[in-house]
Amino acid sequence: MSIKNQPLTDITWTTPDQLHSNDYNPNHVAPPEMKLLKTSIMEDGWTQPIVARKNGEIVDGFHRWTTSHDPEVAALTAGKIPVVYLNDKTDPASQRMSTIRHNRARGTHGVKPMANIVNELHHEYGLDIEEIGTRLQMEWEEVDRLLDYGEKPKRGSNPDGFNKGWKPVKRKPA
Repeated sequence: MSIKNQPLTDITWTTPDQLHSNDYNPNHVAPPEMKLLKTSIMEDGWTQPIVARKNGEIVDGFHRWTTSHDPEVAALTAGKIPVVYLNDKTDPASQRMSTIRHNRARGTHGVKPMANIVNELHHEYGLDIEEIGTRLQMEWEEVDRLLDYGEKPKRGSNPDGFNKGWKPVKRKPA
C-alpha cells in the first residue's frame, strides 16, 4: 500500500449528522475527560479526524463526534468535522477489532511522567495551579498532588516535624 492509498490522505470535512455511533464501542469517557476533550479542540483545533465506515458508522472518534455538537466547538469550523473513511471491505468482526485497537493503542498516563510535566509547567514555565487545572481539566487537589511528587512532608512543613497543634492521642480499645 502506498502513501496515496492511506485513509489519512483523504480527510473529508462533513457535518456531524452524516455520521452515527456504532452499537459495540466498549470505550467510555467520564465527564471530566469530556470537558478536557472540548478544551483540547478549542485550544489546539481538530488534530485527529474521526474514523468512519463509508455508511457513516463511527469506528473511532465517537467522543470527538459527541463534542462536535457543542456550539463553541461547532463554531470553530462552521459546523464541519474532519472524517477519514475506511474502505468497507472489512467484515463486522474486523470492524469491531479496529474500534478496540484504536481505543487501546492510546495507552495510559504514568503518574511520575505526568508529575514531571506539571512541575515543568509550574516551575519552568510559570503557570499557576489554577491555569494548569483549567487547561488540563484537573481539580486543584490533583494538580497539587502532582506538584507534590510525594514530597508533601518536606514542602511547607515544620523542620521539627508536625506543628504543635497536632498531638497524637492514645485511645483505649472499646
